[in-house]
Amino acid sequence: MSTPWRTDKWFTSPWNFLPEVRSGLRFPGKIKIHDVTLRDGEQQAGIIFTLDEKIRIAEALAEAGVHRIEAGMPAVSPQDEAAIKALVGRNFPNTDIFAFARCMKDDVKRAVDCGVKGVVIEIPSSTHMIEKAYGWKLERAIELSIEATRYAHDQGLYVVFFPIDLSRADFNWGLDLLARVAKEGWMDALAVVDTMGGLAPHAVPWLVSKVKERIPDKPLECHFHDDFGMGAANTLLALAAGAEVAHCTVSALGERAGNAPYEDLTVALMTLYGVDIGINTERLVPIARMVESITGQPNRWNRGITGKLLTQIESGIISGWYRNCKTEPTMLFPIDPSLVGAEPLGVVLGKNSGADSIHVWLEKIGATASDEQVTALVSAVKQRAYEKHGLLDEADFRQLVAAVKTSNRTA
Repeated sequence: MSTPWRTDKWFTSPWNFLPEVRSGLRFPGKIKIHDVTLRDGEQQAGIIFTLDEKIRIAEALAEAGVHRIEAGMPAVSPQDEAAIKALVGRNFPNTDIFAFARCMKDDVKRAVDCGVKGVVIEIPSSTHMIEKAYGWKLERAIELSIEATRYAHDQGLYVVFFPIDLSRADFNWGLDLLARVAKEGWMDALAVVDTMGGLAPHAVPWLVSKVKERIPDKPLECHFHDDFGMGAANTLLALAAGAEVAHCTVSALGERAGNAPYEDLTVALMTLYGVDIGINTERLVPIARMVESITGQPNRWNRGITGKLLTQIESGIISGWYRNCKTEPTMLFPIDPSLVGAEPLGVVLGKNSGADSIHVWLEKIGATASDEQVTALVSAVKQRAYEKHGLLDEADFRQLVAAVKTSNRTA
């Protein structure tokens, strides 16, 4: 019988779904993914996407069901502007194309000229950032915000106001800025922004609630960086507190440590909270692999959801579990790898292998061995792993099997 925490595709904790545990959750009826891979993702040091690569990534995201794609910042370069126009010209049926802009009318005009559906307009919201990083008077930040957001609205764009460094701002001053822009300028939605990734998960619901109290009639979006590895967790808590849109990137690409990874967020919503946001999860790993090949910057091999070796078992003990439960992958893994388009569960050979590992591989190559030979193969595999300083491949194993059998015949 299927339950919210256990289906044929996942097996998570039943405690996630206890009424007393879920009583404080306030997920909105509709949650959207706003993908920023092509803008914030490209701000990661050393990453450049060509026009063709941006098109490939955007098409893959749109096919997977991503609701919005932030295609770039037109003011950055003619190439960025051309890419945004090219993506707008694709006319994705269920995916809106947005641009990013500074709080300047000229930036907004460039976005308008690209034909995008909406624009994310940034302004520093912490007094230290305004005065020290930008060298502005505080009132200048407010005036620019009002002017640029009003102009964007007058040009027919959906306006997301994006207050940089909100999580470190003087709270009252930051809220005053938001309130004035909402009243004198324009915002269709407001982003809660943790630019430096310094927001702790337990603070997120409080921050979202306080912003909603002050700006009650605007939908909230969340943009959290991953400097402490909490981008996805913070985003989940913001959505659970009522935010409607999550800013994410493929595999946590982005400035410094990157942004909230949309793979983690999408799967966690589905399996830990019972919230399906309409993303085709089987496309998650293939898209991550494609972006990895484009950037040339590999993901951590055991990274959650998308790691290349995530579903491979080296431990001899776990290999025993695998032999007994391989037709039920969620006994050994919280999700069936097929849910996200990942490689199926398998056993690899290395220093931690045991007898069950050997039995799996003997079956794989269509060979048999006595108990004595299996014991010898365990020792031989461990020794070869030490010599290689890594995992064995099939050729290694076949060679060891042949050597052990030859040794037995000559003994």
